[in-house]
Amino acid sequence: MNKLPDLEAWAIFAKVAETGSFARTAAEFSLSQATVSKAISRLETRMKTVLFHRTSRRMSLTASGHAALGRAARILREGQAVEAEVAEQSTTLRGVIRLSAPMSFGIARLAPALPGFLQAHPDVKLDVQFNDNQVDLVADRFDLALRLANLEDSSLLARQLCKVQILLVGSPAYFERHGRPCHPRDLAHHKALQYSYARSGANWRFRHPQHGEFTQSMAVQLQANNAEALTPALLAGLGLALQPAFLVWQELQSGTLESVMEDWQVEPIALHILTPPGRNRPARVQALIEHLAKSFASEPWAGVAELVGRF
Repeated sequence: MNKLPDLEAWAIFAKVAETGSFARTAAEFSLSQATVSKAISRLETRMKTVLFHRTSRRMSLTASGHAALGRAARILREGQAVEAEVAEQSTTLRGVIRLSAPMSFGIARLAPALPGFLQAHPDVKLDVQFNDNQVDLVADRFDLALRLANLEDSSLLARQLCKVQILLVGSPAYFERHGRPCHPRDLAHHKALQYSYARSGANWRFRHPQHGEFTQSMAVQLQANNAEALTPALLAGLGLALQPAFLVWQELQSGTLESVMEDWQVEPIALHILTPPGRNRPARVQALIEHLAKSFASEPWAGVAELVGRF
């Protein structure tokens, strides 16, 4: 069975060959002289050959040492180069950031927030994946993810950016034909347009500050795994939908959609940024987090975020 190469020892060997001294090599690498000597001894034992001729006055490479020096020197150079590059990327704003986001939110709200970040940091590259399913940040090598959810306990680190209100909306033409519901029980006679991943499904749950909770089962005419796909049917007056405020904000302002039953609240969802475990994230990732937090906090549909203690 092949053994793992002793890369540290080969790097030490290359430096000893360069300096001609165990003592100078130990000083440059901040090692003890005994550690340097043991590394060379390990190599010689493993290779079953002598790499240096040693006398009381000087040391020189053997034929085997000369044969190994070129590749060993490359090991040392490559090791130093990769550490310098990773260290630079962890403290400077350059390199790739992999980001996952929900489809509708990502296209409607995240995408417009990205050009400003890229213009400010031209050496950063963004790899953005839109997916309404929850990705595995660690297994799929994402630096961060946006999640619209009330999070369960997780080993991931989370920062809540804002609250997102869920609104019951329909078109003015729909309300003219079918009436404006005032109580959740009135919805029994209405058609629903349903987001597939909604937590309560077709059982729409509402809460009133005086009257408590009420759940109404809905007749669903259209179901889609992307909430934005419901917008054309809403505008066509085909039914009602529970939609996040960010997705219908412009239509509400223009009057092409209207919200009803505003005194009956659906539990809001929260927008979070998630990162893998470990708080030593690269500077470029932290810069993007702060940019997104600032961008979304100023959105007209965003509610005040609650403090969370995992970020």
